[in-house]
Amino acid sequence: MIAQRRIISSLAGALCGAVLGLATPVAAQEADAAAAPSLALSLNSLTATEAGGCRLSFVIRNGLEADIDSLVTEAVLFDAEGQVATMTLFDFGTLPAGRPRVRQFDLAGQGCDGISGVLVNGIGTCEGEGLTPAVCLDGLRLSSETDVEVSG
Repeated sequence: MIAQRRIISSLAGALCGAVLGLATPVAAQEADAAAAPSLALSLNSLTATEAGGCRLSFVIRNGLEADIDSLVTEAVLFDAEGQVATMTLFDFGTLPAGRPRVRQFDLAGQGCDGISGVLVNGIGTCEGEGLTPAVCLDGLRLSSETDVEVSG
């Protein structure tokens, strides 16, 4: 009986060690991703405009270690049924490195309750020292503080 308990205890310890060993690379990858230069774009709010449209407010944090002179994204908005409602360009303008900025975009004729998702379909312009659209797209981290999903 004592021998069986030792074997079970030994096996449990080995299994626990194996599980922890598998988790370590995942944790290291997550830490690397968090430390990597990024361009964090978060949909902060949607507000109805007086004209019956919708104002989207984004918080964007340029963590790419270089000032962005110009950033333009192609966005697709989906309606409540998940169908493409519109495609548009969002011009975020200049974004200093290491500083958050808020950018707002008014969508005429598009009610906020009719927007179920925003897809960043691509980056058309990303200009700055050492920056290209591909660099900005690789660093793009998307999130939403609303019920509207943001993906890319």
